[in-house]
Amino acid sequence: MKIIKYFFEFILIIISFFIFKIIGYKHASNLGAIIGKKIGPFFRSNSKIQNNLKNSKIGNSSEERKIIIDNMWGNYGRILSEYMFLKQFKKNNLKQFLKIEGSEFLDEIKKNNEQVIFISGHFNNFELMAMEIEKAGINLCTIYRPLNNPFLNIIMERIRKKYICKNQIKKGKGGTRNLINLFKENFSVALMIDQRVSEGESVIFFNRLAKTTTIPAQLVKKYDCKIVPVYIERINNINFKLTFDRPIIFDDNLSTKQISSDLNIILEKMILKNPEQWIWSHDRWK
Repeated sequence: MKIIKYFFEFILIIISFFIFKIIGYKHASNLGAIIGKKIGPFFRSNSKIQNNLKNSKIGNSSEERKIIIDNMWGNYGRILSEYMFLKQFKKNNLKQFLKIEGSEFLDEIKKNNEQVIFISGHFNNFELMAMEIEKAGINLCTIYRPLNNPFLNIIMERIRKKYICKNQIKKGKGGTRNLINLFKENFSVALMIDQRVSEGESVIFFNRLAKTTTIPAQLVKKYDCKIVPVYIERINNINFKLTFDRPIIFDDNLSTKQISSDLNIILEKMILKNPEQWIWSHDRWK
């Protein structure tokens, strides 16, 4: 009866979207945080998240980890509410809430018509990453995983294609073919490297083996392109700092596993800046 559950979940979220839009960005984000903290634990077990944090040596006690988890759910709720305002971010109507560091690297990539790989994780309003890259005039495609809820997925795909990045590539074998075709046309790619992928390789992540995507490493090896780490931080709840790091050039002699390991280390450092701003509810080490 999952389809019935998904339908009612869809109706509730659509009603929430209308409320968020009516009350405006600031109030919507704050309301989203309250909703996330209240209902988040019903969708994922807090004990599983506690174990993820403990095994990753995040937090010095169960109580400290509870605070991280509570703030994580609040961040989840904020992200949901902020989907209603991506159009305004796209049109720069909310630019006062977004600070960008490292834009000179984007300018250089655009000027030299370079083809690069932008990598990040599910931090805060991660959708702003691809949006700002495309706004900078860089030909971009991005990889996404369809939502489990088919009703909600239709809405989210429409939002992503219209306001975030026109070239959305669905995760999977067919998507990989589309990615290669766009890469051959000199498109750059943006992708999240923090989710478990069954077709990935087992690579150390927070001291444990985790199935890790090797797509960035494979593209580096085949096309000799640079990798640009991107991190988005939430500041004072409703403001963001989007940071583009200096492009990384990897040695030709490195294997895909070595490159993937280096990228996991970069991802770990991002997570450690603000542990509550990453999504610990994923079965990353399953």
